[in-house]
Amino acid sequence: MKPYSLRAALVIGLAAALTKAIAGTLGLDSAPVAYAVIMSVLVVKPDFGRLPLLLYPVLVVLVGGGMAIGLGVHVAFDGAPDSFTFAVVALLMQLLGLLLPGKLRLLSGALAVAGVLPLLSSNTSVSTWAQEVGAIALGLALGTVVQRALTPAQLPAAEEPPEAPPDPPLAVRLQQGLRSPFFWERTLLAMLALSIGEGLGALAPKYLYFGVVLLFNDSLDATLARVIDRMVGVSLGVLMPLLVFNTIGTGPVEIGLVMGGTAALVMVLGLGRFLRTALISSGVAFVGYGSLVVWYIPNRWIDYLMGCVLAASAALVVDAVRQRAASRQPAQAYPSPPGRDRWRG
Repeated sequence: MKPYSLRAALVIGLAAALTKAIAGTLGLDSAPVAYAVIMSVLVVKPDFGRLPLLLYPVLVVLVGGGMAIGLGVHVAFDGAPDSFTFAVVALLMQLLGLLLPGKLRLLSGALAVAGVLPLLSSNTSVSTWAQEVGAIALGLALGTVVQRALTPAQLPAAEEPPEAPPDPPLAVRLQQGLRSPFFWERTLLAMLALSIGEGLGALAPKYLYFGVVLLFNDSLDATLARVIDRMVGVSLGVLMPLLVFNTIGTGPVEIGLVMGGTAALVMVLGLGRFLRTALISSGVAFVGYGSLVVWYIPNRWIDYLMGCVLAASAALVVDAVRQRAASRQPAQAYPSPPGRDRWRG
């Protein structure tokens, strides 16, 4: 277990409880409260490092902008089938992801998820959008404040991240992205994911869409690694909600116990790389669904497994097609790596 791990779990629990209490005092609806609590724990770094200040407004603008586009599609195509509106938003989010510079490329998954959030409720409006974006900002602020207040006095020096290579011009990035087979593979799969989930009878087919945009990668190995990470994290994240709900109940203190307990469990087991996924799983289940948590958890687990299977199956098919295409290419199309010819004849 890494230094300060249990202290970080305490910070996560306090941040979640404080955020829930303040959000409830402000009269926020259940969905914004869940967003606030989840953001308050995700912003806490287990090593007590500090995120760049510029990341906060960028994240709020990016997520809020994605949700605004989703709201616009919801209003423009009011009454259209969910599969159609999801497909439209999926296409727009993938195109917008091409515009992100290299430093923000990791947020493309968050953008894809944010875009469909307004589609998950039939009474989405500008006021609910504003409340949800405000809740996200509130969670980021409260989580950061609690971490700063409880940061140990002596911390080891943080390693400087390597200098990232400069980004190509925007026009070049767009051209490269639109010419990439992987971009169109993921976009098409994301557009069809909800329909596939509905066809398979998933109770929450949105998780098949989440599985595609968060897990499907350009390589089979990377996709399978993300699938394993997601399912282990989701499984770890449902344990504390079930335990606390069935023994104590729900409330701000109980939410702190759930989120802090999940963090402590993950860290004690030495599974820190699954922490973020586990916290999201705990927050969505316990804060987002409250008294329905016992019904929600098994159904969400099954639907997320279906999303993981969809992403992994698509990666297997794409990899097989690529291997087959590569085997049909003339041998001279693939020059030998340097040094290989000297071992011949």
